[in-house]
Amino acid sequence: MHELAQTIMNHLIPFFDLFILALNIFSIVVLIWGVIVAGIDFLKSERTDRNRIIMTRQNNFIKSFLGSYILLSLEILIAADIIESIIKPTFQDILKLAILVVIRTVISYFLNKEIEAALKTKENETKIN
Repeated sequence: MHELAQTIMNHLIPFFDLFILALNIFSIVVLIWGVIVAGIDFLKSERTDRNRIIMTRQNNFIKSFLGSYILLSLEILIAADIIESIIKPTFQDILKLAILVVIRTVISYFLNKEIEAALKTKENETKIN
């Protein structure tokens, strides 16, 4: 029974390696897309003739928007790392995963807080106007 499971796993590892690679590439695509969209929004914002305070708020919103793409990209990378540690469970890989998850979780936490604050600010601006 153990040999059958090992044989099946050996045949599935190349598929999982490709899937992990696809997740890593997808994460990069999500990040680049977020940078492009945020860059376009920034350029549109800079072309308008508005009060500097309003422009600063708009830039903070754009920064938070980009942060949401960064968060999504990090979550995809974490999923890829988890899959990789499951199919190749060495102590070094599990330790690497644990360190990466802690670092990414801390980054995600603070980015998420910043996004929430920007959304609340945007909602308050909408209510005032």
